[in-house]
Amino acid sequence: MSWATASPQATQELAEALGRAARAGDVILLQGPLGAGKTCFAQGFARGLGVKTVVKSPTFVLVTQHQGRVPLTHVDLYRIEGAHSLDELGLEERGEGTVLLVEWGEKLATRLSDGLVVEIEVGEGDARVLKPSPLGPRGREWLGDLDLDKATGVAAARLES
Repeated sequence: MSWATASPQATQELAEALGRAARAGDVILLQGPLGAGKTCFAQGFARGLGVKTVVKSPTFVLVTQHQGRVPLTHVDLYRIEGAHSLDELGLEERGEGTVLLVEWGEKLATRLSDGLVVEIEVGEGDARVLKPSPLGPRGREWLGDLDLDKATGVAAARLES
């Protein structure tokens, strides 16, 4: 399965629907090239969690906490190199009472056994194709609970893989 969006607003609305279905302990890894829209996705996802603070790329801070109906831990691993650096962040401990959203999530993917990976591909102009891949039972449940037709004001086109 994959979804096509035609604008940053549509990408955020899709992400917001995922955020509304998220619960404490969930992990979502965002993957895609520089400029694909990972932070745009994170902003919509945070709205779905009820976060009121501004969500921006934490590239220089690495980890940012936001309060919402479920706290959000927003991580950017762009500048992280190697497993030792990942260990120092202590992400596994942070995720228990929050939703952990990780940009450049491919650097953490081998450590994850349950959650959701969203690959963002750049299309023409503002178009994006988002490919969700569930990891473990919670990832499958999360996608199964999601009804984008009811959850979003701007429908994302559902593409068959």
